[in-house]
Amino acid sequence: MNSLSVKNTPVEMPRDMKTFFVIWSGQLISMLGSGLTNFALAVWIYDKTRQATPFAITVLLGTIPRVLLLPVAGSIADRFNRRFIMIAADTLNALLTLIIFLLLGAGNLQLWHIYVIAMLESVFAAFQEPAFSASISTIVPKEKLGSANGMIQMREALSTVITPVLAGILFVAIGFSGIIMIDFVTFFFAVGALLFVRIPQPEQTQEHKDKNVWQDIVFGWNYLRERQGLFGLLIYYAMVNFLLNWSAVLLIPMVLSRFTADVLGMIQTVMGVGMLVGSIIMSAWGGARKRIPAAIGFILLGVTGFVIAGLQPNPFLIGAGIFLLMFSVPLASGNSQVVFQTKIPQEIQGRSFAVRSAITQSMMPLAFITAGPLADKFFESLLKDGGALANTFVGQILGTGAGRGIGLMFILSGLVGIIVSVFVYLNPRIRNLEDELPDALPTDVSSSQT
Repeated sequence: MNSLSVKNTPVEMPRDMKTFFVIWSGQLISMLGSGLTNFALAVWIYDKTRQATPFAITVLLGTIPRVLLLPVAGSIADRFNRRFIMIAADTLNALLTLIIFLLLGAGNLQLWHIYVIAMLESVFAAFQEPAFSASISTIVPKEKLGSANGMIQMREALSTVITPVLAGILFVAIGFSGIIMIDFVTFFFAVGALLFVRIPQPEQTQEHKDKNVWQDIVFGWNYLRERQGLFGLLIYYAMVNFLLNWSAVLLIPMVLSRFTADVLGMIQTVMGVGMLVGSIIMSAWGGARKRIPAAIGFILLGVTGFVIAGLQPNPFLIGAGIFLLMFSVPLASGNSQVVFQTKIPQEIQGRSFAVRSAITQSMMPLAFITAGPLADKFFESLLKDGGALANTFVGQILGTGAGRGIGLMFILSGLVGIIVSVFVYLNPRIRNLEDELPDALPTDVSSSQT
């Protein structure tokens, strides 16, 4: 059926999740520290600018380098020690945090510094992401992959729940500089965990060793492109990522345009709770028997949350919509990720996962480029007092004034996402790809990894 194939030479399968849990714990602590800094910087940026565009620029610069470098990083993840790659990325990120601390202490922190640091963090993330993603199937038993993916989402959810409240307390107790120093210290937990464990590296064939990085990138692209169900799913995820990020990047300015930072913190906490509940369910459940229809269904549920969040300038309604969205994310992502982990051979997962991430994230920069200017220059003016839509049924339903144009963007994103999800589900090559594509990951369980 496919002209492009690989010899499946998996590493010895683990019995338990001990190695995964050690790595997960270290990264959770580090992520909590980074969450404190990110929340503090978000408030700092809005206080300095009072505009939506700087948020979009920051996220854009934190995305483009990663998307461009991911295919190269995936090749490197298959060729070199994945554990060392992750250690190097964490160490360099710690140095960037230290730079922020020094600039802030000297009173020299500027917005353009944040832009540059966001770019560099994106570069390091490009190398860490495929190295970590490709390692999961080598340290987690096949039957536990769904639970492991749920725990990965749980890590992010815990950070979202804990950091807003904790950041508010620490602002009073130790100040902005103290928060950043805590972030710097937490990187040692992530690096220490990686130093403590062993991550198996799948053996590469001589044919692969004879190829260069560019040939690896082409291989990863062709491998996915020739499997129509997988490739169609990736295009769908790229569209969903565009729709979600086109509005999600504007959540902070939408909330702060009407409410205080305390309200923002509560909404972000609710957002984290939604993701935490979803990730706990995914971790305990392990996923559906038919994972792709489940993933599409949860995406449809999530984008419906965007419609709810945009309806009114009401923090409870915004929180409810964002809760529904974030509840769906780990359930959709966890089910989908297991499909890729089981259908793609371990020794090419670095290349394939990196190309996959590059495809699914390729539309995000366009979302970030257009979101801020469209919000500031077009959508907000439509629903300001006296605006073109202010006296129409749209204005009557959504309300008028600051942040209502962004609310309209939320609703448009959700409605288009619902339509796209329905059409994707109706595509049999995507809906049935689990049956059409055989598993590449063995089911036998052997000795544990330590």
